[in-house]
Amino acid sequence: MLKHLTLLLISFSFTNAAYAAETLDELLKDVQNRAKQEGELWNKREAEFRQAKNKQARLLSDAQNELAELEAEGKRLSGVFDTNEKKLAVLEEELNIAVGTLGEVFGVVRQVSGDFRGVVESSVISTEFPGREKFIDGLTDKKAIPSTAELEKLWFELQREMTESGKVVSYNAPVIGADGKTKEVEVLRIGSFNIAHDGDFLNYTPETGKLSYLSRQPSTTGSLSKLQNAEAGLIAPVAVDPTRGALLNMLIEAPTLWERFTYGGIVGYCIVVVLLFGLAMAIERFIFLTKEESKIKKQMQSKTPSEDNALGRIWKSFGDFKGMDKERVELKLDEELIKNSSPFEKRLGLIKLFAAIAPLMGLLGTVTGMIMTFQSITLFGTGNPAIMAGGISQALVTTVLGLVCAIPLLLIHNFLNDKAQNILTILEEQSIGLLSENLDNNKA
Repeated sequence: MLKHLTLLLISFSFTNAAYAAETLDELLKDVQNRAKQEGELWNKREAEFRQAKNKQARLLSDAQNELAELEAEGKRLSGVFDTNEKKLAVLEEELNIAVGTLGEVFGVVRQVSGDFRGVVESSVISTEFPGREKFIDGLTDKKAIPSTAELEKLWFELQREMTESGKVVSYNAPVIGADGKTKEVEVLRIGSFNIAHDGDFLNYTPETGKLSYLSRQPSTTGSLSKLQNAEAGLIAPVAVDPTRGALLNMLIEAPTLWERFTYGGIVGYCIVVVLLFGLAMAIERFIFLTKEESKIKKQMQSKTPSEDNALGRIWKSFGDFKGMDKERVELKLDEELIKNSSPFEKRLGLIKLFAAIAPLMGLLGTVTGMIMTFQSITLFGTGNPAIMAGGISQALVTTVLGLVCAIPLLLIHNFLNDKAQNILTILEEQSIGLLSENLDNNKA
């Protein structure tokens, strides 16, 4: 039915062509040919369809078989996936523990490296082993976990720093001289504390990593020469700076005895002049009294009066008083005793006066220094203590100088006064003895 309808439509479609045909036979023949061709085409298509239908059935069967296999493989892989998930969870937990431990180790290594970096930078041991800072910096700034070799090198540097801290060694190192030129010289390193050359302490600058001479040396550098000249294995006492330079710089900045003296100003100089005059007088009096005492003791052992001592002069003048009455002899003897006693008390009062004046001058310097301090406070306030230091230094130094001058002068005065009084006592005893002897002779 479908085939006939199709042929009819085809015949209708070619109606115009039929009009164009010369004869109906040709038209019929043409229709038959076309119908035959269409039939062959439909048969071919039907065969192809049937062939394709069989092929699709086979493909469907293959697809179903493949689907079954894939479903079975999927179930198997799902089981494997679940098993791997469990194993992965266990491994992730182990990894987290390992990463946490390594992260803690990494943090500790960085912290230790950072702390050790400051030690290496300020240590004088770096002058003997330069270049350690680069490795420590690289380990401190490293973002990854350090290797075993780096950890071993860090341990080695830590151990070397501790080991070298207990050694006293000599080696050559560049030192910046006073002229600014660098020269290679032999230096002496005392552990990690100080470094010296030719008995003088050297200054180590961490910023430049170089050694230089100090502006001046502290008073304890004498022991360095003994240590530097000591033989290996021998013990030589030496002063070290446990602060690795800070205490040494403070000692350098500390004023010397002369600088402290200059803080006293004019008043301090005047006190010293008083002390020098007092000492000069005391020395002169001591020499004089010692000589006179020696002469008097010799005179006491001799019966012949001598003019070179007071006792001899008294004895000699007493011979001129013989034959006079008692009262007159006493007066003459007292006169002679006073005349010969006055040289022994000469200038002792002046020494005592200097001993009394010195504290007063120190008090004057104290008041002057406090006035200067208050003037500085009025002008600049109390924000900078260095501004007030000058006045306070003068106040304290002059007080000290006054006491330093007064105390020895007072002691010297008492000593000399006792020495003079002992001589005067001898003269008085001898004079009284002569007077008693004269009275006894008159009675006889």
